[in-house]
Amino acid sequence: MKLPNLDLATIDRIVEMAWEDRTPFKAIEIQFGLQEKEVIALMRREMKSSSFRMWRKRVTERKTKHLQKRDFLVTRFKSNNQKT
Repeated sequence: MKLPNLDLATIDRIVEMAWEDRTPFKAIEIQFGLQEKEVIALMRREMKSSSFRMWRKRVTERKTKHLQKRDFLVTRFKSNNQKT
């Protein structure tokens, strides 16, 4: 998969957001234009394979990473860095 050229700071922020339990993939897509499959490819590229496997297992088990699976509304403080 061809990923867009991203600077190091942007890659770091995407990885950070992908690790956060309550940040959905849709927020990453809106802010950086990367779809879920592109975020997964980026994580695979940037992480050690064991860390990637741990992250994938964690993400698949979380309802909070996918807006359609959430059973709650987000009504908490949002960082200024977060657009959604």
